[in-house]
Amino acid sequence: MDKIISDLSHHIRLNKGFFLWMGFLVLALLACTYAYILQLRYGLGVAGLRDYISWGLYISNFVFFVASSLVGMLISAVLGLIGLKWVHPITRIAETIAVAFAAVAGLVIVMDMGRPERLANVFIYARFQSPILWDVTVITTYFVISLLLLFIPMIPDMAVLHKRFGSLPSWLKPVYKTLSLNWTDHPEQNRIIHRSVYILLILIIPAALSIHTVTSWLFALTVRPGWDSTIFGPYFVSGAFVAGSAAVIIAMFVFRKSYKLQDYLTDLHFNNMGKVLVLVAFVYLYFNINEYLVPGYKLKRADAVHLSELMTGHFALMFWIVQLGGLLIPIILLLFRSMRRPLPLTLISIAVFIGAWFKRYLIVVPTMSHPFLPIQHVPENFRVYTPTLIEIAITLFSFILVLIIITLISKFFPVIPVVETARDKGLDPLKRIES
Repeated sequence: MDKIISDLSHHIRLNKGFFLWMGFLVLALLACTYAYILQLRYGLGVAGLRDYISWGLYISNFVFFVASSLVGMLISAVLGLIGLKWVHPITRIAETIAVAFAAVAGLVIVMDMGRPERLANVFIYARFQSPILWDVTVITTYFVISLLLLFIPMIPDMAVLHKRFGSLPSWLKPVYKTLSLNWTDHPEQNRIIHRSVYILLILIIPAALSIHTVTSWLFALTVRPGWDSTIFGPYFVSGAFVAGSAAVIIAMFVFRKSYKLQDYLTDLHFNNMGKVLVLVAFVYLYFNINEYLVPGYKLKRADAVHLSELMTGHFALMFWIVQLGGLLIPIILLLFRSMRRPLPLTLISIAVFIGAWFKRYLIVVPTMSHPFLPIQHVPENFRVYTPTLIEIAITLFSFILVLIIITLISKFFPVIPVVETARDKGLDPLKRIES
């Protein structure tokens, strides 16, 4: 037990590397905050958004953030409930990612608002008929459940770290004591924790499916070419699993190297996560084929324009890089076991993760580029959407904030469950506390 505690908590200390990394993130966040202040002062005109393309990077980013947050449900609920013990060291990483992305997803919507001070009106004058209200409701619900799934299993770890503090920073001791909720490994306490987690794992499945299904309805409830599809619900959910799985693999690799967790995040875990990624990628590939095959077969005039712009027109380069480099080639590579080792799997996951973001861009922007009525008698910059530097900086703001949240959680709390790991190895955490 001593070794497990030491291995899984030795990173919980303030060091030079942490201050340098956090300093870089904070400075970058301040620079991006200044860009948002400019947008607040001068309006959305400082971005590339215009009457025709009014969403652009911001809503593409929102859809991506919602997608990445779903991995908490996939790892903790789906894989955890079917009894796969190899996911135990990964669950807290997945829930940390879920909490970070879900927390920031709401802020991404605010970035797209010209009058963010009116945000309260969404709640004060909410109408059940509005998909926006559905989106706010399911995102909030999913975030709360994910936060509970991150915190409740951490209660025993807080008690262990509080009782056997060692060389950890002294200011963290009262924090751990408070968060431990006087846990002593009593059978009734364990029963309550297990029952609570089990209920939350059941609840998070419909919440997670709803969060991205509702987001897809924001698009599919219109009749625009490219969005007018009945498959958008499962299509978005399958794509979310791909983006989220890639994010977990990247985080696993970073934590494994940074916190020296090679004995706990082994090649087996990477190999299994590679199998998960290729499985969900296969499902997503099916929906991608369906997305373009059906309108391509019917080839209505508006759909023909949309598909030609994607495959041979203005967006063709991005489209084929995303489809080939972000989905098809990774699937082929991941079929080989040698590609599911930590380093190659992480590189493939980075390609998939980046491709997943640009895929959301391709869902949002090309469709809005072709309105039903011809674009005429407007300035040239209304015809073609080009993100501005300010818009890019504001978009980066959300990614930096996610990194800050993940860094703080992983720095001051064990990224791998201490007590659960001990029990998996046949050790008794109670004896460790009382000794």
